[in-house]
Amino acid sequence: MLLAMPRLGKRALALGVDVALCVLTVWLAFYLRLDEWVRLSGEGNFQPQWAVLLSVAIALPLFIVHGFYRVIFRYSGLAAMRMVLRAFALYAFLYITVVTAIGLPGVPRSIGILQPMLLFLAVSATRALARYWLGGDYQAIVARMNRPKAVIYGAGATGRQLATAMTNSAEMQVIAFVDDDDRLHGHVLNNLPIHSPQDLAGLVQTKGVRTVLLAMPSLARTRRNAILAALRPIRVAVRTLPNLIDMAQGRVSTADLLDLDIDDLLGREPVMPNHILLAKNVTGKVVLVTGAGGSIGSELCRQILALTPAKLLLIEQSEFALYAIHQELEPKAQSRSSVLVPLLASVQDDDRMREIMSTWHPDTVYHAAAYKHVPLVEHNPAAGIKNNVLGTLVTAQAAADHGVADFVLISTDKAVRPTNVMGASKRLAEMALQALAARAGEERHGTRFSMVRFGNVLGSSGSVVPKFRQQIREGGPITLTHPEVTRYFMTIPEAAQLVIQAGAMAKGGDVFVLDMGQPVKIIDLARRMVELSGLTVKDDENPEGDIALEVTGLRPGEKLYEELLIGDNPKPTVHPRIMKAHEEFLPWASFQAELQALEWALNANDVSVIRLKMQQLVAGYSPSDDIVDWVYLEQGAAAQG
Repeated sequence: MLLAMPRLGKRALALGVDVALCVLTVWLAFYLRLDEWVRLSGEGNFQPQWAVLLSVAIALPLFIVHGFYRVIFRYSGLAAMRMVLRAFALYAFLYITVVTAIGLPGVPRSIGILQPMLLFLAVSATRALARYWLGGDYQAIVARMNRPKAVIYGAGATGRQLATAMTNSAEMQVIAFVDDDDRLHGHVLNNLPIHSPQDLAGLVQTKGVRTVLLAMPSLARTRRNAILAALRPIRVAVRTLPNLIDMAQGRVSTADLLDLDIDDLLGREPVMPNHILLAKNVTGKVVLVTGAGGSIGSELCRQILALTPAKLLLIEQSEFALYAIHQELEPKAQSRSSVLVPLLASVQDDDRMREIMSTWHPDTVYHAAAYKHVPLVEHNPAAGIKNNVLGTLVTAQAAADHGVADFVLISTDKAVRPTNVMGASKRLAEMALQALAARAGEERHGTRFSMVRFGNVLGSSGSVVPKFRQQIREGGPITLTHPEVTRYFMTIPEAAQLVIQAGAMAKGGDVFVLDMGQPVKIIDLARRMVELSGLTVKDDENPEGDIALEVTGLRPGEKLYEELLIGDNPKPTVHPRIMKAHEEFLPWASFQAELQALEWALNANDVSVIRLKMQQLVAGYSPSDDIVDWVYLEQGAAAQG
């Protein structure tokens, strides 16, 4: 409030304080001299009012002339102190001259010496207090006291380092540790008490704890999941630290604090990769990745580069996406003596793909380029099918003609009994590779074609997790298409590793299916994210909650449930998370003829024929909506108008 006052008001206040100090210090000087309090209006032989009037008459003009009321005291420093000393030296000289040397009636001469010293101390103290209170020190202390309260879960070495790092944090104030070891309960570590996890709810109520910092990077996933489940009903935001590998090169700092890993939201127990399978088709070889700038493609590139290929060819249609992934990977490639080659290309461009294949002769191709957003492809079916089917076929045939040993297609669970164009196009791409693989098998040579089918990856460009996080930050609502929508989920790094390992097991024509664990209801995932952010869901049972859930309705082509298998006959492989499916397909000769008819319809953008041909080719394809192609709809509206 003081800082908001006008400048004249601040000067008047400072002047009034100095007048009061003149009065107070004269009164105090009389007490020190006489050892008793006297009336300022005069009492007996003593007349302190003359000493007060003289003090004010000398002090105020001197203070004004010396700029006391022009100084911004909360920013004052040595220069201001020198000014104060000069003013008080002159004040003391004048006051001593009048009171001590000349004398005033009813005023002891010693007052002339005592009062200037007292006034100097009083004025200096008020200026120092103003600097402390208004200059930031006081506000900083108040701000530190008002920081959100946090507790550290884990009183081990990592927890101690984190507590030390957070001592001066402006973001939050750590007030206690929580640890599972009952031998530590009641003890003090780094001046912080150690509590039992059962005390957390009480700390939230009594101390206002709002955040729990998980400082147990090496904890087993099962125990971590149990802790998160126990924290969900307590209404605290949960933040975590990187794993031990990420922290191996340095100490823990507040910058290391992260939102919960997507793994934590899934609760999946990770499976250690088979390093022989990872290295088989990558290490020391020329590897090509299409769609290298996409969510899956870019993670594939990161994982492949860590396995030290001789060359890694990045194929991408988007200039920005290619630039971004190349800039990210180039320093790592140089440190591993791997050659990184960024190539702008469309997988539908036969000449360009053959040019690339004939120049570098890759050993392994990972085909991740695809249009994958269900509603967008539904509204643009011809473009989606051309890219996903014809682009795959162009790339696969170019690879086969130039001696590529292994070709791995990244597929999707939406290819199983599809209800949308995107899923149907991916199933048709699988069938193309199956037909090519069968033809190569008959000829007993050629490229090993395989495909890896899995569900949604969390954190991708189309994932609900970043969308939900943004909506939570904005205060909601979280938008869901349907309360019963259920999906399989996997993290991008896990999916990329499994793709590489699955491709290494291929014999030709294999359809690999990744074990996605248990399917997750999207609404349950949303609730978990809200609760682990320290908030509550706003619904009929809790109308005072923080974040509402809003159902918007299924989008064109969207299914309530996804499947990973067309049949019920998956076979195990040497990897516990990778299965092998047997899927029916058309022989190459029949497939090629049918595909040619589809291509004619695509070039003419005859949406009705396109849909009919897709239904004929893809077993189980059952469109769930009317045609929603934008061009088709606009042309229909124009014809009616």
